Amino acid sequence: MANVRNLKKDINFVLGDIIEAVYVWEYSNTDKDTKKSEAIIDEAIKTFDELIVKVNTKNENPKAHFKAINAELETKGRALIEKINTLG
Repeated sequence: MANVRNLKKDINFVLGDIIEAVYVWEYSNTDKDTKKSEAIIDEAIKTFDELIVKVNTKNENPKAHFKAINAELETKGRALIEKINTLG
């Protein structure tokens, strides 16, 4: 079942890149408060945990289940990126 493995990798890469982007922002803006950026990291970790649990949950229709998880990853990932873009 390579599909599960690829989905887990996608979740890891997307949310890992988001966390890395927050760290870059923090490094570039050392004079600014990091409470909002730390909240974004916490939200990314929470999202990661939730999506991995959903991937590991058995479902009668795996193809639709994984497609829904992938769509949720995209939606939540975009929301986190928007939050990074509004850091100031």
